[in-house]
Amino acid sequence: MLETLGNKWVYLVVCALRRGRLRNGELARKLEGITPKMLTQTLRILERDGIVRREIFPVIPPRVEYELTELGQNLAGLLNQIRSWSEQHVPDIKDARARASMESQEDSVARG
Repeated sequence: MLETLGNKWVYLVVCALRRGRLRNGELARKLEGITPKMLTQTLRILERDGIVRREIFPVIPPRVEYELTELGQNLAGLLNQIRSWSEQHVPDIKDARARASMESQEDSVARG
């Protein structure tokens, strides 16, 4: 599950579906940069894990809609908390990265 939850597309698909049902094309438009193959793979993984429900409507052409299950809604709440934490701590993370970069450069000069 950690591998699934660490996938950026999983995060973005779950967040997009949090607002309600969407068709494949609607999801693709909301998720700028996702390839059709990656969207299909992500939706299949989420459906397999019980996070997304797929409904196929018997019309021509076939219409398929995706929505979060109760489990998916619960996950969306957790992901929202992670987003909030991340936004709150962006300055701390940037400072830590800058310190690490400086230390790495100093180590490189000392070895060099």
